[in-house]
Amino acid sequence: MTAIVAAPAVGTRSSITANVKLKVHPVILAGGSGTRLWPMSREQYPKQLIGLLGDDSLLQSTTRRLDALDAGYPLADQLVVVGNEEHRFTTAEQLRTSGKASHLMLEPVGRDTAPALTVAALSIVAQDQDGVMVVMPADHAVADTARFHAAVSAGVQQAAAGHIVTMGIVPTRAETGYGYIRVGAPADAGAAGARRLDRFVEKPHLELAQRYVSSGEYWWNSGIFIMRASTWLKAIRHFQPAIHAACTEAFAGGKADGDFFRLARDAFAASPSNSIDYAVMEKLGNDASVCAGVVVPLDAGWSDVGSWDAIWQILPKDADDNVGRGRVMFEGAASTFAHSEGRLIACVGTQDLVVVETADAILVADRSRVQDVKKVVGRIRSEQGPEAANHRKVHRPWGHYDSVDTGERFQVKRIVVKPGARLSLQMHHHRAEHWIVVRGTALVTRGEERFIVSENESAYIPLGVTHRLENPGKMPLEIIEVQSGSYLGEDDIVRFDDTYGRQ
Repeated sequence: MTAIVAAPAVGTRSSITANVKLKVHPVILAGGSGTRLWPMSREQYPKQLIGLLGDDSLLQSTTRRLDALDAGYPLADQLVVVGNEEHRFTTAEQLRTSGKASHLMLEPVGRDTAPALTVAALSIVAQDQDGVMVVMPADHAVADTARFHAAVSAGVQQAAAGHIVTMGIVPTRAETGYGYIRVGAPADAGAAGARRLDRFVEKPHLELAQRYVSSGEYWWNSGIFIMRASTWLKAIRHFQPAIHAACTEAFAGGKADGDFFRLARDAFAASPSNSIDYAVMEKLGNDASVCAGVVVPLDAGWSDVGSWDAIWQILPKDADDNVGRGRVMFEGAASTFAHSEGRLIACVGTQDLVVVETADAILVADRSRVQDVKKVVGRIRSEQGPEAANHRKVHRPWGHYDSVDTGERFQVKRIVVKPGARLSLQMHHHRAEHWIVVRGTALVTRGEERFIVSENESAYIPLGVTHRLENPGKMPLEIIEVQSGSYLGEDDIVRFDDTYGRQ
């Protein structure tokens, strides 16, 4: 069993010695939706899964930020990742391609960050490890990894002493999109500028944000936290007993399912929804009986990538402060951000604009109003528009499909199946399907038949017939599917067998 010593009294240096096998456990919270980055970010494919700043997704960048991390104690063998059940296959695939061993815990419903962190802490404590958790959102950006590592190391030392640590960003401008932390006296003369946590404050209006920045007493809240797993459980039990109870039951009733750990649905759904900030951090300044809150400064080019303006701030610009990604042209434009997923965007004489093009939606916004994009998403959702939930290209565990064209009683899809993958054995009540193989080889099940369809060949699946599409080859299978019928919705699927455990 791992040796653990009790945390020293709040306000003292850690008495933990080198022979104690304390471990650092990276925890990544990957359950966000990122509505302010619509139309790239959608409910079923949120911003942490998208390459908004480069080839890697934000989730992959977060995991790679941990490479060569030396926080003064050994790193745990695997990451703990808490994510939404709806995104499980894409999240797992991206973690695999990052080369990180991961324990992926699935939230059956969203309950914000406090319950997510609580189940992660329960998972760590269950390993007989009173480890230190380094808790990071999956969708932030950090430019200077070395400085990030140094700040984490300083935070781990504070956390090992029994404190709950949050990373604070010394503000460079009056920003209304971030929460703020009021910092108090130095926490420890030798602790890399760490300060006592006074209180958390809400996102301010511009005039108040300017006063915060001028005072020097307020730092931005990065959303990165460091604490012992046992310290967090003690704090959440003290401040939010209902969350602690529900999460304890959800974890105890959870079960392993392949690459995933599924929390008990009803128990987790019974937890109040609350953030780490509201549930615990806001209360530490007024009640230090459980533990002290400490703020460690982080100066590493951090951004929460929370809006299109934030992305414009991060990315390299031309001589006129324009940022273009994809097929973009600027003519007499200034301070404009344009992102194309396919079609050419030509910006002529524009200033302080955001233009984002995807296959099924286009956003045009004043850069000063990008926080209001989430209001548009709310309207789309209220009108039951498909653009709120999915892209035209939809990812599945076996590959993806792209709805190329649709009309009355027909739909055309381009389907790509990964090598060795297969769709569920299924049947439709309202549509027939024609499959034309464009590339690769398909193994088709149709009723009692099983047969191979090669390139430039086709298969017909009548309405009501059980069928399955498989890729037996070593290269991606690409087909064109033409659906015809009275109803073409994705919910017209009756599954009889599924490799991926979908109902």
